[in-house]
Amino acid sequence: DVQLQASGGGLVQAGGSLRLSCAASGFTFDDDYAIGWFRQAPGKEREGVSCISSTDGSTYYADSVNERFTISSDNAKNTVYLQMHSLKPEDTAVYYCAATPGAGIWLEGFMNYIYGIHYWGKGTLVTVSS
Repeated sequence: DVQLQASGGGLVQAGGSLRLSCAASGFTFDDDYAIGWFRQAPGKEREGVSCISSTDGSTYYADSVNERFTISSDNAKNTVYLQMHSLKPEDTAVYYCAATPGAGIWLEGFMNYIYGIHYWGKGTLVTVSS
């Protein structure tokens, strides 16, 4: 069974940094997957943040986080990371790791649910205080 284990959330002041981790099991990064992060703030819809192709390492970022967040993967550890810098109060949300097989060729489509999301991890809360 595919499982995604997210960790790394916490409380940080505005301007600070956090790194989220998503440890995947049940598949390897040699397989074609899009793996990424979505977030849901209170009272808002879940939105795509960033994702990465497991095979070629290409990445995609939402405009709201571009140049502040960096996604990366460690194929040996089957883990995806989201390094977040210059955090803002509006980044406060529950962050979810997600993956879909075969979606690595169109990351924007994965972020916009075109492929559907096959696997979700439990969320990790990020709170940014002003």
